[in-house]
This record gives sequence, C-alpha cells and structure tokens, in this order.
Amino acid sequence: MLERGDEGAEVLAVQERLIELGYFLRRADGDFGPATQQAVWALQKAAGLARDGLVGPATRAALDAGTRPSARTTSGRAIEIDLDRQLVLAVDDGVVTRVVNASSGNGERYVALGRPQRAYTPTGDYTVVRQINGMHESTLELGSMYRPKYFRGGWAVHGSTSIPPWPASHGCVRVSNAAMDWIWDTWGAPLGTPVVVY
Repeated sequence: MLERGDEGAEVLAVQERLIELGYFLRRADGDFGPATQQAVWALQKAAGLARDGLVGPATRAALDAGTRPSARTTSGRAIEIDLDRQLVLAVDDGVVTRVVNASSGNGERYVALGRPQRAYTPTGDYTVVRQINGMHESTLELGSMYRPKYFRGGWAVHGSTSIPPWPASHGCVRVSNAAMDWIWDTWGAPLGTPVVVY
C-alpha cells in the first residue's frame, strides 16, 4: 500500500505509469505528494474505484490494466467534463491527451449577493467564451479562481488549491493550479475551444 507521504522507487514506478497513461502529473520524482494524490484520484475515478487516494491492490490492478477514459468528441481539440466521474479530459481528435482530477458543483443551496442559488454545473455543448490569465475574484463573492476559462455565463474551468475527489464547488469546475497552467501554457485551449459537459 502506497499513500501520501511515501517516497522511493515504488512511488516513482507508479508515477511513471500514471504519466504514461495520460493522468496529469508534471513529473515523476518518487515523492507521493498532493500532485500524485490528484493523479491517483483521477485513476480511481476512471476505474470506478473507491476514491481513497491510496495505491492498493485494486488501484495497482487498474494501473496494470491501463485504465483510462474514452473521449466522446471525435475531432479537433476539446475539453470534456465528466460530472459522474468528476474528471476533466483534454482531448485531441478523439484521443484523450490528459486526464485531470476535478471537482464540480455539489448541488447544495447557498446565498450569493443576497440571492438564493443552487450549486450545479450545467451539462451541454459549449465553447470557451472568456478567459482571464491570472487570479480572478468571483463577482458573486464566492472566492478566487486561478486562470479561469469560462464556458457559460459565470461557469468556468479554473485552478484551485482545493480539489477533493467529490463535487465541492458552487458550480465551476475546479482543477489544480498546475493542471490549469498546463491547459493554458502547454496544451492550449483558446477562445472557441469546445467544452462538452456530461
């Protein structure tokens, strides 16, 4: 069993396999830190396993089997958001390039600017319609969003320091700040990039 805080060759091997399968992890360094935990959660979600962040027998079996989600889009570059599995997929011509742990709307009621709201993430076919290359404060006073890419009104995919393996947001789709940097700086998802939420 491997868990957060572990170090060494076994952790390195797991990290290398996660990267090989397309799970977002910047580098394999043999240190089971928060970034590795995010990648393990993503694998567990894709495999339909308990989201405990531990690399035990079932998670190792998923790694060995090469478990990775399939894309729904078939052409061009697209961001796919799988709400059931709480994953963001970076897709190129029908091939999943990266699998990212995500956290979307939790369905709870809340009040913003004196008005009752429900924390949900809308499904449907959208595009990136607005983006802010930096930290942005929610106009509804719901907190900070790192490098948001908006796809419908106030809904965006954005970086955060809190991405648990379950729905926890007011409706936006949270990914790690490192994953958001990768989307902006390496992969690229300019205005007009399709965003498919299901």
